[in-house]
Amino acid sequence: MTTERLIRIFAGAFVLLSLALGVEASPLYVTHHFLWFTAFVGANLFQSGFTGFCPLESILRRLGVKQACAA
Repeated sequence: MTTERLIRIFAGAFVLLSLALGVEASPLYVTHHFLWFTAFVGANLFQSGFTGFCPLESILRRLGVKQACAA
């Protein structure tokens, strides 16, 4: 699995988890403050689209996960 795929998986999982923990209608609701984490993930994805910098990508590369080859 490549860094790009893992980043998408992590981002999607964190958004879904933070929504489940932050929306009152959810059976897993803890507090509405978990919605700040959803906003953080979205903001990070937004800025990485412009800058190309993603902290998770740096961590995954250090752990030895391969990058996708350029097409």
